[in-house]
This record gives sequence, C-alpha cells and structure tokens, in this order.
Amino acid sequence: MSLPTWLNLKIKSPQYGYKPTSRIIPASVPSKLNLSYTQHSECPNNLCPPADQNVAAFVFGDGSNSRLYPLTKRRSESALPIAGNYRLIDAVVSNCINSNIKKIYALTQFNSASLNSHLSRAYSSARIGNEALVDVIAACQGPEGKGWFQGTADAIRRCLWVLEEYPIVDFLVLPGYHLYKMDFQELLKVHCNNRADITVAVLSTRRDKDIELSTFQVNSNNQVISFKDNPEMRVANLDVSQDKFIGMDIYVVNKDAMIKLLTEYHPMANDFRREVVPGAISLGMNVYAHKFSGYWEDMRSIEAYYQANMESIKNTNKAYSLYDKDSPLYTLPRHLPPTQITDAAITDSVIGDGCFLNRCKIRGTVVGMRTRVGDGAIIEDSVIMGSDTYQNSRAEEDMHIPIGIGEGSQIRKTIIDKNVRIGKNVKILNKENVQECNNEANGYIITGGIVVILKGAIIPDGSIL
Repeated sequence: MSLPTWLNLKIKSPQYGYKPTSRIIPASVPSKLNLSYTQHSECPNNLCPPADQNVAAFVFGDGSNSRLYPLTKRRSESALPIAGNYRLIDAVVSNCINSNIKKIYALTQFNSASLNSHLSRAYSSARIGNEALVDVIAACQGPEGKGWFQGTADAIRRCLWVLEEYPIVDFLVLPGYHLYKMDFQELLKVHCNNRADITVAVLSTRRDKDIELSTFQVNSNNQVISFKDNPEMRVANLDVSQDKFIGMDIYVVNKDAMIKLLTEYHPMANDFRREVVPGAISLGMNVYAHKFSGYWEDMRSIEAYYQANMESIKNTNKAYSLYDKDSPLYTLPRHLPPTQITDAAITDSVIGDGCFLNRCKIRGTVVGMRTRVGDGAIIEDSVIMGSDTYQNSRAEEDMHIPIGIGEGSQIRKTIIDKNVRIGKNVKILNKENVQECNNEANGYIITGGIVVILKGAIIPDGSIL
C-alpha cells in the first residue's frame, strides 16, 4: 500500500488565443495545483527543465483495434485505472515530466470525456516556468470542416499550429496507453547524435505476447533500412533476428522532417506508423532505432491489462515499479481519507485510498479507490477498480445492493469495473474454466478465462458466475 506525497506547483492563469482545434481548459484555475506521486520525497530537481529545451510531446489518448472492450465501452484506453490510484495516461505523462519534457499535448477523440476530465484536473493547469505543462487538444469540427481525426498522422498534421506559439525543434510522438518507464533524454540524445530525421524506439529483446507489431531492420549503426507492419501476428511466430526489432510506437521526429512528411510528401496519410514512417524510409531520410530493454506493456488486450495489474503487486525488477524515487508516478490527488481496515487479512495486494475493508480476506489483488468489501468476503487474484463516489447511509438503505462487494462473496481472477454492485454470497469463480463468454446483457463477459464485470453492473445476491 502506498501513500502519496503532494507536489505543489505555483501557477498563473493561462491565456490562450483561438486555435483551429479546441482545448479543454478548466473553468477556473487555482493559485496552486497538487500533483500526487508515490514517493515520500521532495520535488525532484529534474522537474525544472532547461530553458533551451525545445521538444514537444504529442500523446495520443486512444488507438485503433483495441481488444480492451468492455473496459473501453465508456472510456478511452488511456483513461483505464491501473494499480489502484492511477490512470494509464499518468505513466506516459510522468515519463515526460521525469525526462524534463516541459510541453505536452494530449490529443483525444474516442470516448474521451473521462480522459479529458482527468488530464484537465491533474495537469492542464500546472505550469513550469511560464509554460503550461499539458494542453488537452480534443478533436473538433473547425472552420475548415475537416471532421474528426482520421488517424495519428492526420491529428498531428492538424495540430502543427503549435509551432506558431512554441519554438519546437523535435516532436516526441507517444501512445498514451502503454505502461513503461523511459528516460526520453536518452532517446533524444541518440536522435541528436545521429542527426536523425526520425528515431524510433524498439524493443531490444523478443516478446511472447500478442501485440500490434511493426518490425524494423537496422544495420550495424542502428540505422533503419526496412520496415514491416504485422498487426495480427504473434512475436513467437515472427522472424525477429539479430537485425530486426519490434517497434514500440514511440518516435522522435525533427520539426522540418515532420512538416515535409505531413504536408508535402504524404499530405493524405492518416496513420503515422503504417504510412508516414515507411514513407520516410523509402524517401531515404535518416531514420534510426533506439533499443529499449526495460519493462514495457502495450496494454492492448484484457489479458495484458490484467497481467500488468498483477505485476504491479510484485516487487521485482521485471515489474513496473510504483516506488521508484528517481522516476515517480504522478496523478491527480483526490484528497481521500486513508483506507479503513477492520480485522481483515490482506496479503500481496495493492490497496487504493479511501476504502472500507471489513473482516474480509484479500490476496494478490489490486483494490481501487473507495472500494467497500463486506464481512466474510474472499477476493483472490483480481482487479477491483473501485467507485467514483461514496454512498451515504440513507442511499445504502434505499439500495437493495450498495456499491461494492457484499458479505460472504467469493471472487477469483476477475476484473471488476467501477461502481459495480455485487450482492451477498455471490460466487465469481469460473469453476468450469470457461475461456470465452459474452453475457454483457447480464453485466459480465469472460475473455481468456478472466471474468470482467461491466461498469455499473448489478450482480444479485447468491449469483454464481
């Protein structure tokens, strides 16, 4: 269980001029904004970047071909809760902050209400020096009537107006739904030393999971000489030899190269990875690879999301660490009370803030904020996202099944989305080891043997799943 320390950033009210794409701006800006992170340490010195650093990050809130439904039924991938207190987007924004990237643009579109709200409350009002830390750019229909973003390349092309207000030299292009820790300064150093037009981050080792794959073949100088996109193949079945590496969808792109690629060479391209990057290689531009050997999860399936949460419990070098003092994980502080534990047995678990755990047994589980667990409940190897609000006592009396997990219920290998009401003596154990089942009408599905309870679902007393 981790207790956040609050980081105070003094800010001034931002002034924004009209741009062809809308920004999500808080109605009012407080004199201070709190950013929460997992360590009991003072503000790291590297939070204040050098004044001459002219790098802007474009962070995409969602991707294509996601297999995270129904978790993404009402939210984008980047807004998914992770490790009790956080959202996936927090990991990417924290990488930027810890790498001294002082200008971040979050480009959002699909199911973006939850993500926009989180980013605006957590980061958009924060300022480092005279610069806003994060701007949320939501897709909109502008005066040109171009419609919504048609893909990552189209989104960047339509946001090149940022060059008018910020002296950008390089763009950092990042998916907002990956879980990893990377020092982007190392990536930028490689990019600068090679005088590259584009630098792509690649995995230095094989993977044995399903991911959307692209492979880059490099020479002895790590210059990319060919590219192949294999979106539906397994790494185990892919020819990943000594000179071929799996792409991470992370790019550094020189400003001039970006403008030429998007406006001159490929003005109709929509997808950055599938169209712009191979186009740059075919044009003979300087494209280099930066090999990354750390933990990385692309989070593009229910199984990957479940496993990443399970690994957040483990204190190993292979897992994503929530407790790295040199690379803290920032998020929105909710100012919740401490979790209340009453005669409960809890082992190998992560517990979020503001929970009520009453005489229950919890093992190997991520418990999200404001979770209520009744007497005698047993929860194992599960992910509980928690609740958005507390219910008052009168509301609980009016509700036959309150939000939370009822008395005597047993839950194993289950993902429980937010605001779920699980009655008394419910058994969610999947004893028959069903691998795939779509019972969305009754509030749950099963995929890869993992039971997923939909957001706001009601599971009546005595149910057996």
